[in-house]
Amino acid sequence: MTDPLTEVLPSWAVRVEKKADRWHVELLAQDASDELPVLERALGEPGASWPGPYVFVVDTRLYFVALTHGPGGMVRALISDVTLQEWVLASEVVERYGIEVDEDATDDDDEDGFPAGDLDLFSDGGLPAAQLQPILTADLWADEMVAAVATRLGFADELAAAIRP
Repeated sequence: MTDPLTEVLPSWAVRVEKKADRWHVELLAQDASDELPVLERALGEPGASWPGPYVFVVDTRLYFVALTHGPGGMVRALISDVTLQEWVLASEVVERYGIEVDEDATDDDDEDGFPAGDLDLFSDGGLPAAQLQPILTADLWADEMVAAVATRLGFADELAAAIRP
């Protein structure tokens, strides 16, 4: 039996929403590495479903960004590795959402990366920051991190089906 995530697109964006106790995952783009406004619009109107909807973007398997609505319709954001500021999407996310960047961390040669932003992004879905942190700091590719989040939240099969090439 092959792992469904071993043959996935290297970059992709999906919208994930729970409707009537079922998760729905829609592939938004096979490469959304520089389309932050489009991704924000893909969230739709705040309060349409709970938890989520979420938008996940995996950029060249190096890092991922997750977005969802917060109080008052503001967008909450998480980036799995804030040290990758040379990538357009990473830089835009950090700037737009005011994510603090530890300058010492970005200069560090440690290859583990540094997650930043709203680490409680998935708490309403049952994955609090304390349980998300080990996923984000594990030696995993970004798509593998998202797959681990999807497994914990319950939409792993739907995600795997959506991102197969």
